Amino acid sequence: MSRDGRPSGERATGKGPSREFTGAHDGKGLRIGIIVARFNENVTSRLLAGAKQGLLDHGVTADHIDVSWVPGAFEIPFAAMRMADTDEYDGLVCLGAVIKGETDHYHYVSDNAIRGVGSVSVDDDIPIGMGILTTENLDQALARSAPGKENKGYEAAVTVLEMASLAEQWHKLGED
Repeated sequence: MSRDGRPSGERATGKGPSREFTGAHDGKGLRIGIIVARFNENVTSRLLAGAKQGLLDHGVTADHIDVSWVPGAFEIPFAAMRMADTDEYDGLVCLGAVIKGETDHYHYVSDNAIRGVGSVSVDDDIPIGMGILTTENLDQALARSAPGKENKGYEAAVTVLEMASLAEQWHKLGED
């Protein structure tokens, strides 16, 4: 069953031509929260720099960016949930680095962190840019957090702006 009561798989019908929605990357007036893990800080601090730059490059002002540091990636979903519960943010960016080691610990941390963030986004109805790296080694993590627009923190920041824009467009549909 869909959210509006239609049987699963049944498409919504509307009057007139089909509509297409595209998110913008304009962050003007938006307040964004960033959650960043301290574990592997040599990587996550670079992700944070990229995320901040991505937000600033797209119109979010520095005074509308709040950063919360947590111990590690496993703690990110809890912080995201609490920040979402404040209703202060138009979107969140989650940053962490889980680097594979010699044990299965990597799998448990990365799976729970990523699933937890996904749950927060859906349950709390808030766009989240996923910037939690899961890499085989430190070199891969450093490459994905290098300065520039290829930085995964930068990409997560731009993603949250696009999703916030789409969320606003869909919200306006409900007002009509």
